Amino acid sequence: MTKIKEILTALESVAPPFLQESYDNAGLIVGDPEATVTGVLFCLDSTEAVVEEAVAKGCNLVVAHHPIVFRGLKRFNGSTYVERTVMQAIRQRVAIYAIHTNLDNVYHQGVNAKIAEKIGLVNTRILAPKAGIDTNTGAGMLGELTSPMSETDFLQHVKKSLHAGCVRHTLLRGKPVRTVAVCGGSGSFLLPEALKAGADAFVTADFKYHEFFDAEGKLVVADVGHYESEQFTIELLYEIVREKFHTFALHLTETNTNPVFYA
Repeated sequence: MTKIKEILTALESVAPPFLQESYDNAGLIVGDPEATVTGVLFCLDSTEAVVEEAVAKGCNLVVAHHPIVFRGLKRFNGSTYVERTVMQAIRQRVAIYAIHTNLDNVYHQGVNAKIAEKIGLVNTRILAPKAGIDTNTGAGMLGELTSPMSETDFLQHVKKSLHAGCVRHTLLRGKPVRTVAVCGGSGSFLLPEALKAGADAFVTADFKYHEFFDAEGKLVVADVGHYESEQFTIELLYEIVREKFHTFALHLTETNTNPVFYA
């Protein structure tokens, strides 16, 4: 009989909690680590619908990328989706675990490695290694396409590979794309590193209007959307757990938790 804490140990052997950023809230957010696992549901965001799906599929553990709780909750009266999700999980005895920036910050089986795989990058390395720690940890990733592409073809390739509804990008430079930087989620903080590394393009999300100016025509920023950049993390989490456990059901969520729609 496998306990929830054993699943968490397996996940944290890939992405240790000490690698999460100071603002983060990764870890077991709801639930009893000593409970026996009946099934695991993997998702990007734990929402009310995801908890309902877990119950319907006989899963008592939800493994999410994004923490449902970032800040302290002072009341539990169901006035926000966060409160309702936590209340529902407790009521249904469904544990919720989040593995967020610690999974962003690892090279092997990390979030950015999965994005690089989907885009088809080779010769990859961490874009911004963490100071004082092994170079296989840090933010973002840098890699190369197997052969150069035009900027237009590259953007279409990224859009298709990441199932993006659209790609917001900076002015095209009329130069081939070979070296590519990637960062799942909000990656504008890594633009200086991408420029320093000589990247031809930077695939990420959540660039603000004025931040597009910061590229200064030195590379092409391709903003694919937050959900779109990280959606394959669900597959990644499934693969990590499947390697070690085979005695209970593992499910990829069928609930689309992307809050952004395109007309």
